[in-house]
Amino acid sequence: KKNYKRKANDTSITAIDLSCLCMASLPQFYTTVPLILHQSFSLEQETAKHIVQVLRMTIGEAIYLTDGKGTKALVTIIGTSKKQCEVQIRELTKTETPHPKLYLGVAFTKNASRNEWLLEKAVELGVHTILPILTTRSERIHFKEDRWNNILIAAMLQSQQTHLAVLTSPINFSKLLLEYEQLPQKLMAHCMGDAHKQPLKEAMKADTDTIVLIGPEGDFTKEEITMAAAQQFKNIDLGSNRLRTETAALAACAYFKLINS
Repeated sequence: KKNYKRKANDTSITAIDLSCLCMASLPQFYTTVPLILHQSFSLEQETAKHIVQVLRMTIGEAIYLTDGKGTKALVTIIGTSKKQCEVQIRELTKTETPHPKLYLGVAFTKNASRNEWLLEKAVELGVHTILPILTTRSERIHFKEDRWNNILIAAMLQSQQTHLAVLTSPINFSKLLLEYEQLPQKLMAHCMGDAHKQPLKEAMKADTDTIVLIGPEGDFTKEEITMAAAQQFKNIDLGSNRLRTETAALAACAYFKLINS
């Protein structure tokens, strides 16, 4: 901090100050404000309150902002009050959407905390899109769009990513099969014993956009497995242990992350 102390009316920052700040581990926050180099603006109130009242950051200190679309901004605080924090953008970096992309189709359970845990961990593992599937045996769930999107944002920031995962509205199983039929790698995990299945490590190939389907607690029906097979979905085996829905989903996410790292 001593490298960038200044007079109360001086909000400038030197090149030396900036290079020091870039080397530090700075907190990162999400913003919906368009990020434009040298722009000054006030942060959203909840973010501002956290920075000023919780972190007790002051004029001259620095943070990162991201818009969730691949842009990351190094900004310095130029003004504070109890519920406001004004910042100025000093540097911008842009990253391309990570490739390959993982689309996770999963039938959510009736346990809200398990669904939220799944969302958080899937985002940390870099999933591109999460598709809540409505299957024959799906539990009836309350789709908490605002709360769940906030979980996605928090997980993105926690894992220091700059691309916000997409959470779609619940989608009917048959509609999902048609909408994602063009993806080059399509996999379906289930427990049906009489269907031919490949181990995940053999079926999932690296460097390929992929969709993985994980069924409800009662599993997919035989008819749904047949429908998916007609759309060239491969049946996959996640091992001899019977996994909960969210565990199976994360096993697929983790393996995808591993082979593409």
